Amino acid sequence: MASTTATGRSFTSETALETYATGLRNAHALEQQATQLLQRQLDRYERYPEVSQKLQQHLRETEQQIARLEELMHGMGTDRSVIKDWATSIMGNLAAIGHTIMPDEILKNHFANHAFENFEIASYTSLIAMAEATGNAGHVPALRQTLNEEETMATWLRQNTPAITLKFLQLSEQAEKADR
Repeated sequence: MASTTATGRSFTSETALETYATGLRNAHALEQQATQLLQRQLDRYERYPEVSQKLQQHLRETEQQIARLEELMHGMGTDRSVIKDWATSIMGNLAAIGHTIMPDEILKNHFANHAFENFEIASYTSLIAMAEATGNAGHVPALRQTLNEEETMATWLRQNTPAITLKFLQLSEQAEKADR
């Protein structure tokens, strides 16, 4: 039985429920990818302790988000997609590795992280709408908690873009002077 959403719409079909379950599996795979991205980046940010600290915090949040998604999926009688998890983990590793050869790796990763967080925000906003529309309003608090964590991280990334950029310039300039 579906509840009525803010728009007055509800969906009770198997297709709607399967679409929501697929969305949960996709979010799980997305969080697996985030884990890989964060872990790869943490290995390389010794000169940016403030970034490293924030990424470590968000990695812990991401692990909790994965657990929340698994609980929601289990409650619906569905499971994560091993293939999606595997594929997105590989993509996360490749994306992080691809930036390591760039002299401005920190900036490229920072921009990619900001884009990734906004993708997650859109995903969880969509999942909340689907949960409400398919009668899974009980899922909304867990999804909203994750959405809030993603919004907090996106805000931190946006607010710290100038400082990270300037630190990169400073460190680059120091390295250039040391090479002379």
